[in-house]
Amino acid sequence: MWIALWTALALPTMVVLLRVTAPYGRHARRGWGPALPARAAWIAMEAPAALGMPALYLAVRPAGVAPAVLLGMWLLHYANRAFVYPLRARAGTPMPASVAAMGLAFNCINVWIQASAAFAPGAHADAWLHDPRFCAGAVAFVAGWAVNQHADAVLRRLRRGGYQIPRGGLYRFVSCPNYLGEIVEWIGWAVATWSLAGASFAVWTVANLVPRALANHRWLRARFPDYPPERKALVPGLL
Repeated sequence: MWIALWTALALPTMVVLLRVTAPYGRHARRGWGPALPARAAWIAMEAPAALGMPALYLAVRPAGVAPAVLLGMWLLHYANRAFVYPLRARAGTPMPASVAAMGLAFNCINVWIQASAAFAPGAHADAWLHDPRFCAGAVAFVAGWAVNQHADAVLRRLRRGGYQIPRGGLYRFVSCPNYLGEIVEWIGWAVATWSLAGASFAVWTVANLVPRALANHRWLRARFPDYPPERKALVPGLL
């Protein structure tokens, strides 16, 4: 029941984010209290997800290969997101400590929820690795991860000379393929774990990234008069 209540909080959060763009990155602005260096803030808020899942795995010591595979999928995303991504990105605008604190709190709660589902005794026997639901979810997860990685690489190259119009790959169709890839990842995780916990994370990802994608899309259109008019914000041809 409490996971359902936690998931329900994503809806009002999304409504707020559609009205108030989170003040970090290109949308940074004053009035949100003390700020931290962007890299340090990013690592601090994402590290609990990267470190917490293996710590809980070691604490629970679930039997079999399947939980270890799920742990590997998780770390494929979060080892990069928590440590590699911020160290490779440019220094960026300082992030409000309040934003970093909210991100840290979310990750602490979420990693506990996800580990409880992924590593629960008997939840994922090794036979689960042959189940069509796991196979479909794992394929979606890896495909989303690949899209996310490519999109981030395009942005890193562009930002060496300041903001420019990103091109190539899914940028031909949408402004934020990095967010699209991440949404596909966590939908894949939800299917691969076949759990309410996984579905909760997918819902929260949509609630956070859809408003961010729309805000980035508006920002790009306002900044570049020649921005491709056929591009959507997040979903090709739809949104």
